[in-house]
Amino acid sequence: MILFQKRCINLYSVNPKIDESWKNVLKEEFTKEYFSSLKAFLVEEEKEYTVFPKNKEIFTAYNLVKFNDVRVVVIGQDPYHGENQAHGLAFSVQDGTKFPPSLVNILKELHEDIGCDFPKSGNLSKWAQQGVFLINAVLSVRAATAGSHRGKGWEYFTDATIKAISDKLENVVFILWGKPAQMKEKLIDTSNHLILKAPHPSPLSAYRGFFGSKPFSKTNKYLKMHAKAEIDWCL
Repeated sequence: MILFQKRCINLYSVNPKIDESWKNVLKEEFTKEYFSSLKAFLVEEEKEYTVFPKNKEIFTAYNLVKFNDVRVVVIGQDPYHGENQAHGLAFSVQDGTKFPPSLVNILKELHEDIGCDFPKSGNLSKWAQQGVFLINAVLSVRAATAGSHRGKGWEYFTDATIKAISDKLENVVFILWGKPAQMKEKLIDTSNHLILKAPHPSPLSAYRGFFGSKPFSKTNKYLKMHAKAEIDWCL
């Protein structure tokens, strides 16, 4: 038990393994009461349940895209809750994993929008490496229990993340899929950034306006208009 407790303290330390560019921007968040409560909650969760993504991957989005390199922000709800799916990038799955229905619909829209072939892998790291910040409103979840880590503190942290991007960067495209993501709209300066909203790509809502929303071509059009390199969306 002592060894387990030491392992948890390392994983959820005051200074998580997050890129320095983000650590500098968000340093005040790590000392706030909600973040201490969140860490305590995660330690207790791991004593009894499996938590996704693995804790070393919770901040993958932050570690693949440096703060000043963010060009596009895609906001989801919470991580996939199945085995070998979530790895810290919203809507992305690990190589060799069956595509979840939401990701299938994203890739269908990608094909219809700009003609990309359906890929062999659902790993979206290629997008992240080009400055696409793929973040969920909540960064962890209990296995097989969607929404189980909502209301535990992550929303404050991701609010601070979105506000920092809006306040400190220019001409970023924010893609908000679904109501939890669209709740972040109030944090974004619409005079300085582009917001693209659509229903969540889940099979339950994709046919209510997600399909045909053309987020990929609209993003590249905006980036080009502001003298920024377009995203190569094809995987």
